[in-house]
Amino acid sequence: MICMGIDSAGRTAGVALMRDGELLYDCFLNGGLSHSETLMGLIDTAFKATGLTPADIDLYGVCAGPGSFTGLRIGLATVKGLAFVKDTPCAGVSTLEALAACHAGEGTVIPALDARRGEVYWAGFDLDGTRLTPDAAQSAAALEEFVRKCKKPAFFVGDGARLCYNRYGELEGVLPCPPALGVSRAVGICRVALRMQAAGETLPPEALRPEYLRLSQAERERAERLARQAPQP
Repeated sequence: MICMGIDSAGRTAGVALMRDGELLYDCFLNGGLSHSETLMGLIDTAFKATGLTPADIDLYGVCAGPGSFTGLRIGLATVKGLAFVKDTPCAGVSTLEALAACHAGEGTVIPALDARRGEVYWAGFDLDGTRLTPDAAQSAAALEEFVRKCKKPAFFVGDGARLCYNRYGELEGVLPCPPALGVSRAVGICRVALRMQAAGETLPPEALRPEYLRLSQAERERAERLARQAPQP
C-alpha cells in the first residue's frame, strides 16, 4: 500500500509518501511562493527521489479544509488530476487532524490555524489520535473552557498557535511548542488518510470537496452590506 499525502492548505506546502506504514519521503516548503508555483514541482521531486510514479499510488490524501480557500482548491485540483487516470481512491483529510497526527505522547494537542479577525480554526485531539472536538472556526476566547478542562499536558500547533498562547500560555499544564515543530507536515495527512481508508471513508477523486467552515471574505462582506441595506422594522 503506497499513500501520497499533499498539503497546500496554509502558508506551507508539503508532500509525503508512505509504503505499508513506513515513511519513504517527506518534504516541507515554507518559501513564500504560491502553491500554484511550487506544488507540482514538489510532487515531481518526490516521485523522482523514490523512483515511484502516479501509477504506483494506491491512495491519495489531501487537506480538504479548513484553511486558505485558494490553497485548498489548488491541492484538491492537483489530487483530482493525479488520481483521475486510475480512479485512485482519495481521502479528503481535515487539516487540523493532519496537524495533530504529526505528534504523539500523552496529553492533548490543539491544532489552531489563523482564520483572521482574531479567530482560529481549531479542534482538540488526544495524543493517542482520538478526536475530542469537531473542527470549528471561533475566536481564540471561545477555547477557554476546553483548554482549562482538557487532559494535560496540552500544547498548541499551527500558524494560529501564537494567538492561543497569548491567551492561555500561562495556564498550568499548557506547554510551549517551538514553532518549527508545530507546522503542518504531509506525513500527518498520510497517517489520517490511511485511517480513513481502513474505516471505509475514501472517495473517488471527483467526489472530493473543500470544507471551508465559514464564508469567504467576499461573501461575509456581501452579507454585511445586505444587512446594512435591509429595511429596519
